Amino acid sequence: MEKVIHCRDVGYDCDGVIRAKSEEEALQMAAEHAKSIHGLEEVTREVVEKIKSVMREEPPGAG
Repeated sequence: MEKVIHCRDVGYDCDGVIRAKSEEEALQMAAEHAKSIHGLEEVTREVVEKIKSVMREEPPGAG
């Protein structure tokens, strides 16, 4: 199962979707996306918890 994060679910008006093989990889990719696309300077513990709360598991290639 892939870990999937829809940026819109985190609260951004963004159609970005992150797909990764592990939670750690998904969180890293989400942090990079938040910094480069949304200008977030720091990914706080609260942001990480929000991302984890909306992270889904889907079969590879489901999206």
